[in-house]
Amino acid sequence: MNRYLVIILFSLSIAGHGMADEKSQPSADVQWSATQVTPNVTVITPMQQQPDQQHPHEEGKIPYYQDVKHGGWWWYEQDQEKKKEDDKENKPKHFLPSMKDYTNDQLWTMHPKDFQPLLDAFLDKAVQYPTEENVAEYYRIQDIARSRANAFVNVATLVWQKHPELTLVDESPTNTPGRKAMLRLRAGEIHDTLFASSKKDYALIYFYKEDCEFCKAQNGIIKLFVDKYEWQVKKVDVERNTEIAAQFNVSTVPALFLIYRYDDQFIPISAGVTAINEIEMRIYNGIRLLSGQITPEEFNMYEYERGGGFDPSVYDNNIR
Repeated sequence: MNRYLVIILFSLSIAGHGMADEKSQPSADVQWSATQVTPNVTVITPMQQQPDQQHPHEEGKIPYYQDVKHGGWWWYEQDQEKKKEDDKENKPKHFLPSMKDYTNDQLWTMHPKDFQPLLDAFLDKAVQYPTEENVAEYYRIQDIARSRANAFVNVATLVWQKHPELTLVDESPTNTPGRKAMLRLRAGEIHDTLFASSKKDYALIYFYKEDCEFCKAQNGIIKLFVDKYEWQVKKVDVERNTEIAAQFNVSTVPALFLIYRYDDQFIPISAGVTAINEIEMRIYNGIRLLSGQITPEEFNMYEYERGGGFDPSVYDNNIR
């Protein structure tokens, strides 16, 4: 007895036969696949045939690059024109607001991101159609905007008065006596730094040219500085000392550089005619930066401002 059973299933629709009978034979045109269901049972079924596919470049077919349906976006010229017309039709009309559509409460509590475009729309309407009514409506909503701004300023003034730590009035006063006191503090720090041991560790290099009128004006300012602080200033004529000028990348004169005596550290102080008080402040900041007393983020900060509102390290330390 045969130990193996082979089952052949015919696909009538593919094989092209009617009801299978004893004489039915598998079509030679049909490809078959065998699937083993159990060790003793194998099922053979016809594979579904794919319709013949012809290459698009075969005779009688449209070449690929001449077929519009294969074209890129810009090949759809008619569709592009239609799309532009549709966009033009669907483009929203300009908004023409009316005060009749809003209550005072709505305008007073409206979010600023919504209120500003509405205010602009009223202005546009009044400019486009400058009737008495449209202009009056614009100034009415403008008055609401001004009132809202005044309300904020009034509350801010109260907050500053109750919480002076949120302001900078103690470090940068606006009244005349306070401004004078602040300037005395700054001048004292600069004077002490320039008169201290700094002049022993630092010096100035002054680049100039003999026929430079601006250099002649700066010469007098440099003399005032030397007389006041007794600093050493090395004068260098850029036309006679081109190598030194190139080392400091001097591109214009007069030019002043702060140098550290014991290494190659330096920092530009001024280019062009510069007043003595400006030179003093820049040297003061430069010394503190080169010596590591301040960071670049603290470059314009004075010592009396440390720990206050002008000290960026206060918030930086809090974040960390």
